[in-house]
Amino acid sequence: MQDTLTTLQGMIWPEPGLCTERDLYVRPDARAAFSQAAREIHVRQGGLVQFDTYYNLFNIGKWVKHCALETLWLTLDGEGEFELVVFLVQPDRSWERLVNEVIRLDPDAPTRVRLDGAQTFGDRGVLFFEMRALGEDGGVMRDAQWQTADAPRRQPDLMLSVTTFRREAAVARTAERFERFIDKSPLKGRIRMTVVDNGQSAEIPPSDHIRVVPNENLGGSGGFARGLLEARDSGATHCLFMDDDAAVHMQAFERTWMFLAYATEDKVAIAGAVSNAQHRWQLWENGALFHHICQPQHGGTDLRDIRQVLELEFDSTATRPHNFYGGWWYFAFPVAMAEHMPFPFFVRGDDVSFSLVHAFDIVTLPGVISYQDEDFSGKESPLTVYLDLRSHMAHHLSLDSMAIGRKGIMKIMLRFYFRSLLPCHYETLEAIGLALEDVQDGPAFFEANADMAARRAQIGKIFDQERWRKDDTGGRKDRVWLPSGRWLPRFLMKLTLNGHLLPGFGYIANRITLPAGVRGAIRPIWGAGEITYTSADGRKSYTVRHDKARALGVSRPIWAAMRAIWRDYDALCADWHSGYDRLTTEGYWRKRLDAPAPEAKPADAPAPAASDPAA
Repeated sequence: MQDTLTTLQGMIWPEPGLCTERDLYVRPDARAAFSQAAREIHVRQGGLVQFDTYYNLFNIGKWVKHCALETLWLTLDGEGEFELVVFLVQPDRSWERLVNEVIRLDPDAPTRVRLDGAQTFGDRGVLFFEMRALGEDGGVMRDAQWQTADAPRRQPDLMLSVTTFRREAAVARTAERFERFIDKSPLKGRIRMTVVDNGQSAEIPPSDHIRVVPNENLGGSGGFARGLLEARDSGATHCLFMDDDAAVHMQAFERTWMFLAYATEDKVAIAGAVSNAQHRWQLWENGALFHHICQPQHGGTDLRDIRQVLELEFDSTATRPHNFYGGWWYFAFPVAMAEHMPFPFFVRGDDVSFSLVHAFDIVTLPGVISYQDEDFSGKESPLTVYLDLRSHMAHHLSLDSMAIGRKGIMKIMLRFYFRSLLPCHYETLEAIGLALEDVQDGPAFFEANADMAARRAQIGKIFDQERWRKDDTGGRKDRVWLPSGRWLPRFLMKLTLNGHLLPGFGYIANRITLPAGVRGAIRPIWGAGEITYTSADGRKSYTVRHDKARALGVSRPIWAAMRAIWRDYDALCADWHSGYDRLTTEGYWRKRLDAPAPEAKPADAPAPAASDPAA
């Protein structure tokens, strides 16, 4: 039996330096104790340990829907006598106890429990189990695997593509963790890593599992384009894009590989969820939708709460709309299905465009999540808004499936405009004007400025008042004369564009302090003429102030650009359609990156031997 079963999903445990939020992995009661170092759970008589957790539940619905799974076993390792309960949870139905038995775990051999008729569980359900110790001496639980006797449909050759730019320490940690993992993994030889070094400064020792490729700095777009070329040239069947500042449990690669191996359709892709360093229990997004703006899915979900996790899994099992996309902190896809290369945005928007232009069937899996080192709330700046606006418009102008017409494009421009004007972000408004110029110039601008050096320098000169600095407000108190929570002051501020059309506004304007996480939020800033934003740790801040003359000066070129884009909309769409197709070809990127295709091997060359890690 042991030789005929394949592990689809093994246990993931808390990992120091990555995430140690225990309730994301296991829930022991007061009579059970978890050893993080030994990765085992000691349970006294009557003690209960539950695995109804984000990392260790099994989404049977996704495996049935996308992989037509037919057989399933739960295999347990440990010692002692336990009551085992395996639950099947489906939406809007009572929880079903598929198994409720007394079992004895033998330390010398695993214990297997068959769950008959996997396909009868339906395509919207999850499985998890709990164990209660029965013997006087208690028991120990060491490991568990969800296994199948089904044969995989393919043996993916998965290449991880990591793009880095002068983050030597971060990418070195990633490489070191991967080396330790892959050397012991049953998928050794089927998963490898390529580090695309845009800064040409990474110092990673040579390895059989990791290859470093020096690359011109054309941003994330250029780095991941080079990674895709390397995947094609090396014969990889699947490529996984991931950032150097993202961290995942290494077992996520195994879960990804297994799902791709069993998927019934070649077009299946895996998108990783993302959280941040501030609250690792809180989901930032589990994939996203794009329509006018990026709409992260399930943001704010508390992954410690099983009810919220179940809602997340049920919802994410449903069929995805055409405008669903996955971020490149973790995105695995079939190389043969990638008909377009990334568009040369430099950064921001390349992952959205790549998902939208392809017919991938994007799946998210429990436990496949990336942790970002940096707090997202402090990332917005004139440069990021500039990058966001031009990519938002490019998606709708270049792709037939995303066409929204003149009015839709105007809504995007107005939203970005008012979102910066009302809270007095005038430097960002200047950057918005530059973004609209670039959009008017069409794909030719992106082709000529793939390295973005000139624009980055230009925006860098603009960027002063909105730059984060050491907080020196000295405990200054806020002043509120126009309460934003009351309808009359708020109505007046809406009529006057937050005082920009109101004479003498500076004499009555509020002076307020807001956290960085609400930059861009409008409701708190009504009536404010001076706004101080503070970082999450309270150590940095910046202050913006009402200035009618400056607002008018930076608005004029934006208004002119809006009129021109409205007038020339049809011609602009045609230019973007043809230019997008041209700049997302393999030929364009090979020439731009000086990465010619390898010479073809003789037709009678022997194929390399490969082991079967799925057994």
